[in-house]
Amino acid sequence: MSKVKTSFFCQSCGTQHAKWQGQCNSCKTWNTLTEEVIEKSTKKDWNASQKTNQAGKPLKIDQIDTQHEPRINSGDEELNRVLGGGIIPGALMLLGGEPGIGKSTLLLQIAMLVNCKVLYVSGEESQRQIKIRSERITNASDQCYILSETKTQNIFSQIESLTPDLVIIDSVQTLHTDYIDTSPGSVSQIKECTAEFIRFAKKTHVPVFLVGHITKDGQIAGPKILEHMVDVVLHFEGDRNHIYRILRTKKNRFGATSEIGIYEMQSQGLRAVNNPSELLISDKDEKLSGHAIAATIEGVRPLMVEIQALVSSAVYGTPQRTSTGYNTKRLNMLLAVLEKRAGFALGSKDVFINITGGISIDDPAIDLAVIVSILSSHHDIEVSENYCFTAEIGLSGEIRPVPKVEHRIQEAAKLGYEAIIISKFSKIGKPNDTIKVIPISKIEDLVTYLFG
Repeated sequence: MSKVKTSFFCQSCGTQHAKWQGQCNSCKTWNTLTEEVIEKSTKKDWNASQKTNQAGKPLKIDQIDTQHEPRINSGDEELNRVLGGGIIPGALMLLGGEPGIGKSTLLLQIAMLVNCKVLYVSGEESQRQIKIRSERITNASDQCYILSETKTQNIFSQIESLTPDLVIIDSVQTLHTDYIDTSPGSVSQIKECTAEFIRFAKKTHVPVFLVGHITKDGQIAGPKILEHMVDVVLHFEGDRNHIYRILRTKKNRFGATSEIGIYEMQSQGLRAVNNPSELLISDKDEKLSGHAIAATIEGVRPLMVEIQALVSSAVYGTPQRTSTGYNTKRLNMLLAVLEKRAGFALGSKDVFINITGGISIDDPAIDLAVIVSILSSHHDIEVSENYCFTAEIGLSGEIRPVPKVEHRIQEAAKLGYEAIIISKFSKIGKPNDTIKVIPISKIEDLVTYLFG
């Protein structure tokens, strides 16, 4: 019998240490090092019994054929967009998110919709529980197989007999392998189980989805190397107080990382939102001050979002600066620009900013809409609901151009807006006859145009 090998792992960041010490050298946290067995016996590959377990041979890059492995249509337009057009054969994808946000529901829907044989492995629910949940979500599928198992050797045994075209594991923190003598969820167990599925996916060209738990800081639980090992890292996020869920890509070896997918949580499951602009703009019976519509872009998808602002006299000595879905530091910068360049004394005012729908936007193109909503609330003058805005604000008060401005104009015209205010320095081609484009170069011109 081979000698048992152990090492010390930080349970916070996953860094390996040769001996125990009080503080982790990497993340500087205290008392997080635990001893784990890293090798108990001689390892066998998942398909060691098969004759195909041979060393690979190098090939010229122009001799490698990719025409016979097209992307797999998941049956979900939002997921296809986020992944870059569909599921790549042999890809290992990691999906993380808050508890109860809908990770298992999303992947179960994919398992029921995709037009191929799927093995859904759950270490958290029984087969009966998954069946009850599937009846609520969608119609039954004759190509979806459910397995309740946590031991990787048993899972690969079922995969070998079933030969699925897609494997879903819920979740990687519940898996354990015989080759590591630690409890499920430990650093060494997660690394080894993920490595086994990587070897399986690359040799068989079968895509694998892994569900990952997250920590209280919002990071995927386990070692950071887990995100380096997989091909795609997806984050499913949202607010429990809102019905919208957003699927973002943190890493994607086969597509862009700027795409997002938007879903609406319903009693029947998750519904893909094809036109999120209408959902992210609230309906009002009468005109109100402090509202402005911003034209933003997430990936290649243009969105129209509503910015709400409230400016009021500060009750306490220090004015509050609070934002939801918008960078607070950028809000402070815009307020300083307004005071310095436009002469608005907002230093003694409380300022609150909210992006409706529970969505977070990092696009600087919404700066102009944020300023318009602040000025509208400050003057208590409503801005026409037929106007929308897209431009970045510079420190000198200039209104700067943003990329893909033509896509933003087209989206605004499609949704029925009458005018859009952009930077004077934006380069646009053929003018759009269905919407009025208003170019402005400075904040002072914007204030004069909207508020007189």
